[in-house]
Amino acid sequence: MMSRPQSFIEGEAPDSRHAKSNRRSKVTAERVALVVLCILLAAALIVIYRLSFDRIRTNKELENLKHHKMKCESNLTETLSKIKPCSTVQPTCPGPKVINDPCYKCEEGWEQHGGKCYYFSIRKSSWEQSRDECRAKGGDLVKIESREEQSFLERRLRDVMTEAEDKFWIGLTDSAVEGRWVWVDGSPLNESLKFWNRNEPDNWNGTNGTHPGGENCARMGEKGGAKDLKCWFDAFCSKPHRSICEKAGVKGQIKKVCD
Repeated sequence: MMSRPQSFIEGEAPDSRHAKSNRRSKVTAERVALVVLCILLAAALIVIYRLSFDRIRTNKELENLKHHKMKCESNLTETLSKIKPCSTVQPTCPGPKVINDPCYKCEEGWEQHGGKCYYFSIRKSSWEQSRDECRAKGGDLVKIESREEQSFLERRLRDVMTEAEDKFWIGLTDSAVEGRWVWVDGSPLNESLKFWNRNEPDNWNGTNGTHPGGENCARMGEKGGAKDLKCWFDAFCSKPHRSICEKAGVKGQIKKVCD
């Protein structure tokens, strides 16, 4: 009996092995792709979870802030309700009676704020002349001692300024020693309470050096409002400006005599 040629039997084996190898490679590639896809999906889920967690935390913090705000408003309302308002009502009879008035008083033309009286001049004059005017009225150029006081004055000047350059002298100068700013009472400027506008003070000496002494007196005010209350500018002390005078408020007495 004639046997098959050896070459025919051996001819099928390489093709079969090649097909099996291709199938294994295809399966391996699919597995790799599946693993990569799973990793990407897991990463996406982690990101989504993290974003959701951050959103929940943000919402919770927002709710806490709202609650805190409501609590602060409630406390403020309660505190204000307990404060005895200033009143011009006279004490009732019988009998003559003198009582202490807890409210600070200011003369006509002066404005009361925080226990102090302020006068916003309408007259423009040099820094020294403005100071003399304030002294003649029993006060001095204003010394700003707190951020709250600066805020009050900054807001108030917006109402009384007529134009951008309609600024007001304050009691601050470095005339004695350049760069050493002091208040009219001789106290140095508190580094934590400076409200210079950007790039101020610059001690400009005028066009072509017409003012060799530079700008040694402080003025304030921004008609359109100042960012972070920063509305101080140095200027030539001889320049005419309006000014802010200041003196302490006084507590008086109310006397009621019955008819």
